[in-house]
Amino acid sequence: MSRFKRGAKLDSRAGFRTEKEEPAAVPYGLLKTARKSGQLNLSGRGLTEVPQSVWRLNLDTPEEAKQNLSFGADDRWWDQTDLTKLLLPSNKLEALSEDVKLLPALTVLDVHDNQLTSLPTSIGELQHLQKLSLSHNKLKELPKEVWSLKNLTCLQLQQNLLEHLPEGVGLLTNLDDIDLSNNQLTAVPDSLGNLNHLVKLNLSHNKLKSLPSGISVMKNLRLLDCTHNQLESIPPVLSQMASLEQLYLRHNKLRFLPELPSSRLKELHVGNNQIEVLEAEHLKHLSTLSVLELRDNKVKTLPEEIELLQGLERLDLVNNDISSLPAALALLPKLKILTLEGNPLRGIRRDLLTKGTNELLKYLRGRIKEDPDGKGDEPDTAMTLPSQAKINVHTIKTLKILDYSEKQMACVPDDVFDAVGSEPVASVNFSKNQLAAVPPRYLACNQ
Repeated sequence: MSRFKRGAKLDSRAGFRTEKEEPAAVPYGLLKTARKSGQLNLSGRGLTEVPQSVWRLNLDTPEEAKQNLSFGADDRWWDQTDLTKLLLPSNKLEALSEDVKLLPALTVLDVHDNQLTSLPTSIGELQHLQKLSLSHNKLKELPKEVWSLKNLTCLQLQQNLLEHLPEGVGLLTNLDDIDLSNNQLTAVPDSLGNLNHLVKLNLSHNKLKSLPSGISVMKNLRLLDCTHNQLESIPPVLSQMASLEQLYLRHNKLRFLPELPSSRLKELHVGNNQIEVLEAEHLKHLSTLSVLELRDNKVKTLPEEIELLQGLERLDLVNNDISSLPAALALLPKLKILTLEGNPLRGIRRDLLTKGTNELLKYLRGRIKEDPDGKGDEPDTAMTLPSQAKINVHTIKTLKILDYSEKQMACVPDDVFDAVGSEPVASVNFSKNQLAAVPPRYLACNQ
């Protein structure tokens, strides 16, 4: 006879129902080891909340202490070390308990790759905290208590939903690493400029329409990444960033190259913008560049003043509207890579374009040599003056421009005027020198 009564109703969910899902237990062996090492790694354990035994690790008496046991040297629970490093990445945490304050000795708290939507205000009591990793969560804002963590050196906030960054971030003056990429920020505060230890600032993949002038005082910043934003211009005051070496501005709405004179700027990446025109006014500020990336813009022509970029090693012009190349490209002594695919070039044989940069530059040098005023096999490149400055004969002959600016010289060497010779000059620039009077030879030439 069946043990089920006839007509009885069976619950199909019987055996699967729970009143409340209990948090996964942490193996006691891990807690015991953590008391000795001061470190607890609970990454990738499917935790929906942090067990109370973790928060109270340094408060509660261990189980073995409640038993009548004799302890060896390795089991002296009273010699435990305060927890300083708690790793909780790649779990399913939606919140952290206010009990986080029960671990005041923490120097590292890593909760990246969870589902956090908020942080407890008691996080401000972790005054020894040096690294706080919050990336890949669902945070829309941070409690103001975070800005009281004065010992923080690393703050990882990438891949969240932050829409606003308070001025309070400027209080974290010991930060040397902060990542704000892949959020929803429409602006960043001037107070970022207070983070003088930062070497790298990643603001990519946000909704920034402008950059604050305050970050111009970041004297140690070497890399600034603003890729994938909505920037239409770059404030010239950023030229004061004396250590800036790499600037990434790809995928924005720029129409001109930024005018950022810098003694150290080596790489400028401005691909995928709306740049149509390159002018000498923009190029003269970029004389230290070794990499200029301009792909996927609307550039139609390259000016002869491209030769101002004497340190250029790589020039990326892929997918623009360039139909012809200036011979002045051949005057760039360090140029090794020139990419031109996707341009409607005319007047240059296609097979020449496929032979590589060296062959193309050789062709352009040949065009310069064909100049009737040239010097045969000797290309019209720069001549070195006693001041170690360079005067480009080609610029004088083709553009009718004599430029001897920004040399900080008390006089203009005779070699400058010798380089002009009998060539007609329409424009002369002696600005930013230390001249006490107009050069006599200039007056003589204009009498």
